[in-house]
Order: sequence, then structure tokens, then C-alpha cells
Amino acid sequence: VPAAWQRPYLNIFKHFRVEEWKRSAKEGDVAALTDTRLKGTIYRIRGSNPASSYLQLPRAGTQSLGLTGRYLYLLFRPLPRKHFLVHLDVTTEENQVVRISFSNLFKEFKSTATWLQFPFVCGASEGSACEGTARRGATGAAPPDVRWTCLVLDLPSILSLYLSRRYGHLRGVKLCCNLLVKNLCTSDLLFDPGVSFSEARHGDLSCRGAAPMPRELAFPVPKGENWHDLYDYIRFPSEGSKLPYDSIRKSCPSPGAVPEEPGRPLSQPVTFTRAVCDRLSLVHHITSPKAVSAPW
Repeated sequence: VPAAWQRPYLNIFKHFRVEEWKRSAKEGDVAALTDTRLKGTIYRIRGSNPASSYLQLPRAGTQSLGLTGRYLYLLFRPLPRKHFLVHLDVTTEENQVVRISFSNLFKEFKSTATWLQFPFVCGASEGSACEGTARRGATGAAPPDVRWTCLVLDLPSILSLYLSRRYGHLRGVKLCCNLLVKNLCTSDLLFDPGVSFSEARHGDLSCRGAAPMPRELAFPVPKGENWHDLYDYIRFPSEGSKLPYDSIRKSCPSPGAVPEEPGRPLSQPVTFTRAVCDRLSLVHHITSPKAVSAPW
């Protein structure tokens, strides 16, 4: 259970005052920019080598963030026509440090006892020339019209499914090139970015384990527009999936698309529209365990 200072959620960039660079580190081409569309500050990380351009929390590798929330939210956009890389260092209940990495550089899923690598497939906007490739699950550089994304990582489930380990806490985050990042957040709550506070009250999402995205973390939606028409939502691992995974596509669930039947658990499959589901996905293939090689 998160400590009181981490509930109901923790805005990581705000709490650790990323802009001051005292509790965080940057290397290479990392810049704070004002994004008029998102109405706030974003961080641009770019470069040709992930090892030489990154934003890192905490500042020193010997320190730990100590964040215990179940879900990690990353609000980001891959830079068009580029490859990106993200490392998450988590600690198990047995104090074993495990690195969870995802990138559109990776061609296949790889795992060791201390490292999980997930290929990330950047989807194109519906109807674009790049959409067919993205739907087939091909890794590679992000398409020109790749969208801002709310990525929700269920860290305890990832450790349990892939390594049979129990999650302790989030130790560190390293955001490598080439990314635009709005924010990071941890919480035990499952936020639905496509649902407003008024809709949540009428729909009683809290009884079903979901909540509206906090305003300071949300992507803006102009009046009359729909969140899912503007942005992408990925939850990983997807609810309702069973091992072994041949691939994971964005085939469900917005947390707001929860079942109507009282008492039905959120782990049951939820149907969602294909147009929303196919835009962006994490894909991996189960292979025999092999040594993990760095992608650069």
C-alpha cells in the first residue's frame, strides 16, 4: 500500500521538481519546452544514441524513488521517424532489482532473471499510409503522425507474469531518446483519461475500480471532441489476456469500458472499438529465454 504522501497518486515530475535538475539528471539534448496544444511544459529528449541522451530519475543510480503504486502512467509521444527507449528499474519484495525496458528498437521479447525487454510498436493514426504496417505489428521507427499516448504499466502484473516475482517498488526511470514527455505518475487507481469528472460521478466508475485522470496529468480535449479520437491509450498487460502471449495488441480495454454486471471483476475481457484499439500497441513474442543484449 502506498505511503500517505503517494496517495491517491503521485505526480513524479512535480514531486521531484524535475525542472530544477537537483533530484533528476539529464544528459545530451534534453530541453523543457512549452507545448501550446497540451497547455504546459513538456520535455524533449533527442539524440542518435540512447546512452548519451536521457532524462533520469533519481539523479544518482544508488538512490531509489521508492514509489509503491501499482500503476505507472507515462504520458509521452515518440518522435516521428525515430527510435526511442525507456528503462524502468523496479525492486522485488526479495530486493532483487529488475530492469523493464521497452523500445521500438527491439525486434522480439527477451528475458533474463533481471531484465525484460518488450518491443513497442508505434501505431499510426487511423487511415494514414503507415497504419497497415502498424497493425501488422512491425517494429521500427515511429510513423510521421504518431500520437500522444497514455501508457499504463501494471508493474506487479508484469513481474508476476514474466518472472513470477512479487513487486516491491519503483526504483528508477530512465527516459532515453527520442521522446516528448509530458509527465509520469504512479497510483493504485486505474485512471480512465477519456472520462470527465462529471461523467465519472454519473457513471460511478469508482465502484468498478476506475477513476478520471487527475486534471494536472490529463491531455486537454477541446469542447465537442473525444479523447480517443485525439490520443492513444495503452494498458499493459491487457486485462483478460492469457499466457503465453503470441502478441499483445491494443485490442481492449479502456478502463471506462468496464462491465455492467455488478461484481464482475475487471480482469474479465472487455470489448472496445477496433478503431481505438488498433492504433498503438506493445507487441512481444514468447521465445525461449536467452541472454539480453543491449540495443545499441
